Amino acid sequence: MNHTSSPESHGIEFNDATLADLQRRLRRVEGQVRGVQQMLSARRDCRDVVTQIAAANKALEQAGFVLVAAGLTWCLEDPRRSAAAGYDIGDVQKMFLKLA
Repeated sequence: MNHTSSPESHGIEFNDATLADLQRRLRRVEGQVRGVQQMLSARRDCRDVVTQIAAANKALEQAGFVLVAAGLTWCLEDPRRSAAAGYDIGDVQKMFLKLA
């Protein structure tokens, strides 16, 4: 399994596919937020703006769930390694609850 980490990284390591998926999702959210800003500048209808904010919020929430699911998988693959890195199942459960 190919993992992405850097010398200064500590903790959960994400495989390249998960990292690429998360970055793609976050770029999409970034574009949605820019779109909301443009809608406000153009004085678009409040209902339309709220709809776009809700979409961006949902997309960001989904990115968070992908992140936590990957973290949970990482912890379950090797509980000793994850505990040594400062993450146990309880930590990942707490992250999930922050999103729920």
